[in-house]
Amino acid sequence: MPRKRPGRVRTKNTNRREALKLSSMAPEDYNVRPGEVKSIACPDCRTWRRIMGDKVLKIREHCISDKVAEGEKHATCPGSDQLVEIDIDVRRWQVKQDRLLREAMPQDNRRAAQQFYKPLPAPAAPVSRIKAEVTLETARQPYLAHRKGCARCVGGQHCTDGGILARRYVLALNQEPGRRAAQAEQERQTRRTERKQSAPAVRKAQWAKHGGEAVEKANNRCTERTSGSVSEFRGPDLPMLPQDIEAHDRRQAELGRQYARKAPATSAV
Repeated sequence: MPRKRPGRVRTKNTNRREALKLSSMAPEDYNVRPGEVKSIACPDCRTWRRIMGDKVLKIREHCISDKVAEGEKHATCPGSDQLVEIDIDVRRWQVKQDRLLREAMPQDNRRAAQQFYKPLPAPAAPVSRIKAEVTLETARQPYLAHRKGCARCVGGQHCTDGGILARRYVLALNQEPGRRAAQAEQERQTRRTERKQSAPAVRKAQWAKHGGEAVEKANNRCTERTSGSVSEFRGPDLPMLPQDIEAHDRRQAELGRQYARKAPATSAV
């Protein structure tokens, strides 16, 4: 885009008046927007004229009458070559003017300074591409629903999405026994943990129910044991010697002879 050059000041003459300060004029009587041609309403003839120059700003020389082409005499406006001084904050003036322009617009033509576009929702992913926990039921229902509504899935033939759903269903069928076993094991672990956590409370409740002085007396009570019994917990006293000692000796001698006959053969091997 070509750069807009300011108008050239072809003369150093002025109307010998003091410089016209924009702060003394109404904000709507001049235009000093950056990037636009500077212009001003001449304070003498009240017509919009261009401000010439880059550093030294002047109102362009103009005629006081707009009917020179119709034969009227050309008369230069006293406001020609009037020096102009920009002594305002251009940015603040521009913001104020923009607000005034928006307020002056009809309600139907007003638009926000910055447009915010609501993003369109993304299309939903097909069922075959949804990544979720795959169980036998969650794999079976989408597959049957797809088979019911797809004209290309006939018999053993499947479309692309139907093939994906079918493989997912078969995989869920193969993994179902292992999944059930893992779920049962997890339930057992949960019950075992619950029992461990509740065991102290159970013992505390049992002690509160059956404990006290009665238990202490039972522990401290000593009763005479009957002959032939060690205690009520270990049972009767068992004999340590065989009933027929001669038969026991003969049996031990026979076993010794049998071991002696087997020993040489084992050594030879």
